[in-house]
Amino acid sequence: MSHDLTIQKEGLITILDERGLGEVIKPLVTEIHLFDTYVAGTSHLKDTAPLYEIKTGDKLTMRREENQYDDKAIVILDGKGRKLGYVPEKDNVIFSRLMDAGKLLIAKVNTIKDMEYFMKISISIYLVDY
Repeated sequence: MSHDLTIQKEGLITILDERGLGEVIKPLVTEIHLFDTYVAGTSHLKDTAPLYEIKTGDKLTMRREENQYDDKAIVILDGKGRKLGYVPEKDNVIFSRLMDAGKLLIAKVNTIKDMEYFMKISISIYLVDY
């Protein structure tokens, strides 16, 4: 008779060990469409290269930013963390409140149009719900 301990893995523990937490949670993530708008301030960027690298369908990061002109400023970043512009001031009140409450918001690129003096980038804003 052996006195060795045997660890028996069952259910959720087995799934987490085999697949990892990220793979288990990913199917539970829902992106809830909130609003369609555009990226403001593209003509004021020091580095405009990111504007020419994004594509329709790209996911963009949204982050609150301390800003002397707008206390509800939300900066929009590409997949590499480079600034593309902002959520327009006229649209950012509710989104800034959601973000300040700890909600994760993202944007997705709908269309991109070079308007000579600025890039017109239409986006959809989504609440990421787990």
